[in-house]
Amino acid sequence: MGRSPDRIKQGAGLGAGTKQRSVAVRIDIIMNSIGMKQPILVGGLGITAGALVLNWLTPGVVHSGEAVTLGMLALSGVWWLKQRQRLPLDLSTEHAPLDRPKVEQAIAHLDTLIQQLQQELPTVDGLVQDNGAIARLKATQHQLTQELDRPALNLTLLGHPSTGKSTLAQELTTRWLPTLNAAVTVAEASIPESMSALAAADIVVWLTNGDLTDSELQPLRQLVGRKHRVIVALNKQDHFLPEERSLVLSQIRERVMGLLPVRDVVAIAAAPIPLKVRQHQPDGTVQERWDQPDPDVASLTQMLTPMVTTDAQTLILTTVMRQVQDATTAVYDDLNQIRRDRALPIIEKAQWIAAAAAFANPMASLDLVATAAINIQMVSDLGALYHQRISLDHAGAIAGDMAEIMIKLGLVELSSQAIAPVLKSHALTYMAGGALQGLSAAYLTRVAGLSLVEYFQEQRQMQGTTANAPLSLERLSQTVKAVFTANQRVDFIKSLVNQGLQRLSPAAQPAPVALHQSEHHA
Repeated sequence: MGRSPDRIKQGAGLGAGTKQRSVAVRIDIIMNSIGMKQPILVGGLGITAGALVLNWLTPGVVHSGEAVTLGMLALSGVWWLKQRQRLPLDLSTEHAPLDRPKVEQAIAHLDTLIQQLQQELPTVDGLVQDNGAIARLKATQHQLTQELDRPALNLTLLGHPSTGKSTLAQELTTRWLPTLNAAVTVAEASIPESMSALAAADIVVWLTNGDLTDSELQPLRQLVGRKHRVIVALNKQDHFLPEERSLVLSQIRERVMGLLPVRDVVAIAAAPIPLKVRQHQPDGTVQERWDQPDPDVASLTQMLTPMVTTDAQTLILTTVMRQVQDATTAVYDDLNQIRRDRALPIIEKAQWIAAAAAFANPMASLDLVATAAINIQMVSDLGALYHQRISLDHAGAIAGDMAEIMIKLGLVELSSQAIAPVLKSHALTYMAGGALQGLSAAYLTRVAGLSLVEYFQEQRQMQGTTANAPLSLERLSQTVKAVFTANQRVDFIKSLVNQGLQRLSPAAQPAPVALHQSEHHA
């Protein structure tokens, strides 16, 4: 990133010649910072630079300059209002029932994302640095396409150790499966299991030997949230007295209320306790023996049978869609990391241009023009980086929304309050009136940029195949507040102040050629 916008100092009591050079340096630095390649910044900062020249030529015309500036802002306000009254783009996805075409569309979108990731991966000497990630992702996509036609359902028995998983698996395999006209594979998994280990399970039978604990409800919520078909089975029901059994079953159903229907909680006994039988003989003697009751899993198999015979295709589609979403999230994570690495220089460039503009301006009203131009350009650049189709008008509206949100949240005052104590340790620079203003502008610009990065990342993953979505001011406000809070660390603010003071220092002004070289490498 170019260092040029930062080598500025606003001093008091400058002579006419010094003041002339100071204004010229400010204009030269600001214009060279943008490399004359960004028309929004050129226009916005051009107004600022013109007013600076006007102020230098005729110091008494400052008030007139402000009037001219406010007049331009008023005229542009009419245009701005018309833009703000436009209807937002409605590109939200419909919640249609899950079918094969929809899953195939999701797989095709995954393929598009993989190609996009391949294009955006960093290269060294023309070679993509992916460590085989693209090949693995393409193999996963191909496998998911094949999964759409798999003949067998995946049934997973999930539970803590000693809940009877192996016994139930044997019972289902030997007695239940042979009665079906369907293919089912039975597997076992222990709690806690990562959700990725259960991603391929079409049906999950959650085994418990008693009431569910609070710690068990969290993974159960995750399973339901990930669209698993879940049945909770109270195993070893014969270990309870009849009245106790009814109470425990009611407690479980109450626990899962809102997650599962009552009918999805059943009681079974995969390996009943042997019963002692006494038989009186004709000679008056009593013989005792132990009888092994047959397993009692009818309530479970009665639920499973229609699922695996009539709902098999829907269950498979749901599972494949879940795996596609997992793979899509993984690709988005990689894309977001790459784009975030590329977004940070854009944000840093904008924050220091904002600092330079705020520091150099003799009129507060000019900050409005400069800051608006800087933020609009940053929104446009970040939108392009995140493949958001944002027009200049839309970028202006978003920048206006960001400013409005920051004002409502009181972040302008909070930023000054956070920076001022750190700046006081630099006695000389603290006396310069523009230092606090410039650093606050840098701070808020950074918060705005990082907030947009977080918002764009979240929206792309929520919208799936949609490239754009209507701007949610409520969600954007929450994101801005969260990012501002995360960037209130003392060490971060100290680092920002130190960098800012070095950049705003009048010493070591770079030559114009060096400015362009820095811009080229930014």
